[in-house]
Amino acid sequence: MLTHLLKIVSLATAITIANPAWSYDAAMAQSYANLFAPVEGAQAGKAMHLMKPDAFVKKVAEKQPLVVLDVRTPAETAVYSATLPDTLVIPLNELFTEANLARIPTDKTVVVLCKSGTRAAAAGTALRHIGFDNVYILKGGFKALAGYMGPKEANTPPAQQAKPQPAPQPKSTWPAPPHSSGRYPTPVPYPPRPTW
Repeated sequence: MLTHLLKIVSLATAITIANPAWSYDAAMAQSYANLFAPVEGAQAGKAMHLMKPDAFVKKVAEKQPLVVLDVRTPAETAVYSATLPDTLVIPLNELFTEANLARIPTDKTVVVLCKSGTRAAAAGTALRHIGFDNVYILKGGFKALAGYMGPKEANTPPAQQAKPQPAPQPKSTWPAPPHSSGRYPTPVPYPPRPTW
């Protein structure tokens, strides 16, 4: 009986060693190999569709058609969120339902973001993998955007083409008061303060 039990255990061990208990999906692995084939060298970020905060701000300032896809949790988006037109707020755990995928446009640039860029990278890569080639990832997420967007960047209009300068206005022929340059009218003094 002991010999029979040892034969069964030996056979089970041999089968387990010969055939691994897990395997991977070869077709899925090949599809990822195709997705990441262009990701190498200095152009890796571009190939992965990473968008730096300055490029994102430039697109917004130039009013290029884009959709922001915020994949943070409802608790996070309740505190602060993107306020740009066409912003979609879909938590990552709900993103890949048929109804939510149907909300993502294919005719505009879609920029996926989260707090630090980690979830956005996962979501953006997965969306591109299933066919959304118009999806980009905001590199560094809201943290990088907040680090980039100081008052100067927030209030600087996009570079515009040089406009012709208007001809200078002739100075007035009226005599200028002694403390005025003659170009602008003399300011009117404030009325006296009432004494109560």
